Amino acid sequence: MKILFLSSEVVPFAKTGGLADVAGALPLALEGCGHEVRIIMPKYGCVKTDENSALLGKDIKVRFIINDKLYKREGIYGDKDGVDHPDNLDRFAYYCLKALELTKEDGFRPDIIHCNDWQTGLVPVYLKTLYRDDPFFSGTKTVFTIHNIAYNGSFDACQWHKTALDRSLFNINGLEYYGKFSLLKGGLMFSDIITTVSPTYAKEIQTNEYGCGMEGILQFRSSSLFGVLNGIDYDIWDPRRDIYIYRNYSSENIELKYDNKRMLIDELGLDMSLDMPLIGTVGRLAYQKGYDMLADAVADICGMKAGFVLLGSGELKYHNILSDTAKKLGEKASINLVFDAALAQKIYAACDIFLMPSRYEPCGLGQLISFKYSTVPVVRKTGGLADTVFEYDPDTEKGNGFVFTGCFAEQMLEAVARALRVYGNRQKWTRLIRKIAGYDFSWDASAREYVKIYQKASDARA
Repeated sequence: MKILFLSSEVVPFAKTGGLADVAGALPLALEGCGHEVRIIMPKYGCVKTDENSALLGKDIKVRFIINDKLYKREGIYGDKDGVDHPDNLDRFAYYCLKALELTKEDGFRPDIIHCNDWQTGLVPVYLKTLYRDDPFFSGTKTVFTIHNIAYNGSFDACQWHKTALDRSLFNINGLEYYGKFSLLKGGLMFSDIITTVSPTYAKEIQTNEYGCGMEGILQFRSSSLFGVLNGIDYDIWDPRRDIYIYRNYSSENIELKYDNKRMLIDELGLDMSLDMPLIGTVGRLAYQKGYDMLADAVADICGMKAGFVLLGSGELKYHNILSDTAKKLGEKASINLVFDAALAQKIYAACDIFLMPSRYEPCGLGQLISFKYSTVPVVRKTGGLADTVFEYDPDTEKGNGFVFTGCFAEQMLEAVARALRVYGNRQKWTRLIRKIAGYDFSWDASAREYVKIYQKASDARA
């Protein structure tokens, strides 16, 4: 099968978040399944090559769309202060059209074009309008993946002409979205199959609470909507060979994990003994990630005779709140309001418990990483967290973490307390952390699911 993969960011060339990780890993796994894959992305200023193309894996050609006026600048989507570039519609409408043109120029006739998020949302629209009668794409089907429905790529109606689409598509059955128009909606309305990054999130986004105004469309298209859990790259996230942690280890020599714990305690200057549980969290400081409830609970966590370490950066109000918390707690907690990839991996390796209080989480990678590092997750039941973390029963020893359902600090603290009670039973805790280290959330399994979806899209073509 020939697969064209379109993403606005791809590791190792450009990254702002998890989308880039998916776009860098899934094509490799698809190639490993025996499929021919191409990638097309814009050539931003951060793309460190003078060439017009590059190679991933054995034979995945990555084509760069070159337009210095649109792409050669600071920031992929916005400036250093997080303000969107005012010409983002021009930038990504051009990307969508140019990607189709380059595909024709290369003579790469795809069976599937796999589009990702709003930046690629016009591609399915163009294929069924501007390219409807083009024989080159006559057998091509589109799969559109939602990585986070909160980002919908909406623009003012006065900019419609920049899409190159007929005005008749500016309506409720087209791209119109509450008086504006949305490129994400274009992808949802015109793609052949829709996917998102976990089965539970696929259900959640069909509700008013999580659908961000798109729930009606997704309910209508529910028979073509599938949730496929993201994988993680074990070449990066594996304590057996992680170059950033203090001491490599596995479930076979789990005692070496506690060398990492001792050394992180020393590095961060935490006032705690090695026998005390160490609770950590790594993430973007935002309302979505539940850092409002976490900020209210840090003192209580430390009061449970546990150490606490946080690493993250994001919204200013959480920086301010957590800075005050750090001053009050002193050496009882380590609050690190920065981005530090090496420290993140040390936290996964050293901590006993990993905390993810997300209000919504399309997939979540933190819990998958924590499993591999024998660090037990405590999570809110939502999205991909609900699909991967299940309440541990100390009687049967079934389950793999601790789960809460509400959005209040008290409910999160109850889950933490349950985890700490099990931590107090050294034999059960050791069996639990050895078990979770053996899980396999590699991209190979995800790729096989996507191949089934691609085949379903191809078979539906009458």
